[in-house]
Amino acid sequence: MLSSMDCVYKDPTAPVEARVKDLLSRMTLPEKIGQMTQIERSVASAAAIRDRFIGSVLSGGGSKPFENAKSADWAEMIDGFQKGALETRLGIPIFYGVDAVHGNNNVYGATIFPHNIGLGATRDADLVRKIGEVTAIEVRASGAHYAFAPCVAVTRDPRWGRSYESYSEDTEIVRKMTSLVTGLQGQPPEGHPKGYPFLAGRKNVLASAKHFVGDGGTDKGINEGNTITLYEDLERIHLAPYLDCLSQGVCSVMASYSSWNGKRLHTDHYLLTEVLKNKLGFKGFIISDWEALDRLYVPHGSNYRQSILSTINAGIDIVMVPFRYELFLDEFLSLVESGEILMSRIDDAVERILRVKFVAGLFEYHLADSSLLELVGCKAHRELAREAVRKSLVLLKNGKDGKKPLLPLDKKAKRILVAGTHADNLGFQCGGWTITWEGTTGRITEGTTILDAIKEAVEDEAEVIYELNPTPETLSGQDFSFAIVAVGEGPYVESGGDDPELKIPFNGSELVNLVADKVPTLMILVTGRPLVLEPQLLEKIDALVVAWLPGSEGRGVTDVVFGDYAFEGRLPVTWFTSVDKLPIHTGENSSDPLFPFGYGLSC
Repeated sequence: MLSSMDCVYKDPTAPVEARVKDLLSRMTLPEKIGQMTQIERSVASAAAIRDRFIGSVLSGGGSKPFENAKSADWAEMIDGFQKGALETRLGIPIFYGVDAVHGNNNVYGATIFPHNIGLGATRDADLVRKIGEVTAIEVRASGAHYAFAPCVAVTRDPRWGRSYESYSEDTEIVRKMTSLVTGLQGQPPEGHPKGYPFLAGRKNVLASAKHFVGDGGTDKGINEGNTITLYEDLERIHLAPYLDCLSQGVCSVMASYSSWNGKRLHTDHYLLTEVLKNKLGFKGFIISDWEALDRLYVPHGSNYRQSILSTINAGIDIVMVPFRYELFLDEFLSLVESGEILMSRIDDAVERILRVKFVAGLFEYHLADSSLLELVGCKAHRELAREAVRKSLVLLKNGKDGKKPLLPLDKKAKRILVAGTHADNLGFQCGGWTITWEGTTGRITEGTTILDAIKEAVEDEAEVIYELNPTPETLSGQDFSFAIVAVGEGPYVESGGDDPELKIPFNGSELVNLVADKVPTLMILVTGRPLVLEPQLLEKIDALVVAWLPGSEGRGVTDVVFGDYAFEGRLPVTWFTSVDKLPIHTGENSSDPLFPFGYGLSC
């Protein structure tokens, strides 16, 4: 290893660009292409990182050191990988990336915030910034440096399986919510050059604006599909939030699996290089999505050499390999040596990667900061998540007529029935991207279910009776003051969430109808998007609250339905009457909605 302080790149007082230039001049080709390679933790080791000069490591969705691993366990693992990087000739540190999309959601015990669609319902950019700050602290406590967030997609069709990752169908709301970038990375100083990456300090993480570009606008909402639109509309609707991210110094941009007018984004030189890098002046790095190169040809993973060639030459700087890194590095090296990929393209990519690493202070602060561990899942963080939940709730109905509202509910009610698949299921409440990739059912982490919160909220004399599926005997044999029935979607991610029907799963509508026939009923819908609401169901229930995917803090729901706080949420998307009316969204195709964009009652 080089140890002399004559190396400009090792001088923390030297300008970033001077450090980048100095280090780049010392690097061999294998060291350069290693920096452009991101591998999965399950195939990573200190030796592999050292021997192949790997520049970054990630956890795929749900990939963790072991079951129920806490932040300290993560930090120990990541520091082990880092030591391998520091043993290389030049000692270039890695950064470690995680899908921290609603809190540090892979880690047991972390604070889980509402998914983005719920945050869009708040319209509260300052709240979202604070969520970014908390997420950054909890990510850094785990030893990671890089969050693959925010998703700044503008969702145009709820059939899309990633709808809940979007803040809104409205570009202006999505633009406001890019404040997450400043929360994650810190506030750039006055006069910071637009497009130049920024990181404030050791309590901040690199952000990644994704998925560039148009992922929310695919035809029929098909995930990884084709966005068919003129460039002017792509720019106006889908590209606009990236300008806000660039102005906040976002460190990276992730390319989309989707296509624009039939051209895969990962191979689109015009959008990646001519628009993002040249026209918009982005100086951070562009990263591929997970195994994106393997998805370019059928069958999966075929024609790999051509996939490397087309993505790198299009402008991708780091490839999320994640497993076949030996093959990737060998083919990549061969393509450069043959002249098919120019050294100028390699140097552009590595310059961008090194710039971010210097900006992030990784050369000075390599290892995890254990002082942050005590903050993970702390009361203040959970209170912020609780605030986000209560601000995100949207009240769509209150009372069968305007004279007899059901809400707020009476905490002193004699007997309360609680029912439904989502009343006591933390996994369903959190949705996808929580502990595992797809999300799962049950007590998956530390948190409060809606049922827990109800029991805590009511007065001692109130009797709470919980039945997942109440029997006819229960409904006819007890004198309930009211019922709270929580139903909705099970967890899903990406293409697994694509749904052309959008019906309430688990016979949710039938259960609500059954209860509402006998008892005044509040229906709480836990969902990542609008679902079909039949007229008969809407007529029967007394009140309807959309809770979106609220995360770990169920008390935020009871804060509002029992009247301690007012309803503030407004629909971030248009609620359709039937799927045959889709796509439907504000401003362009919004005729005959069930509930219009921006709708939400107060009480």
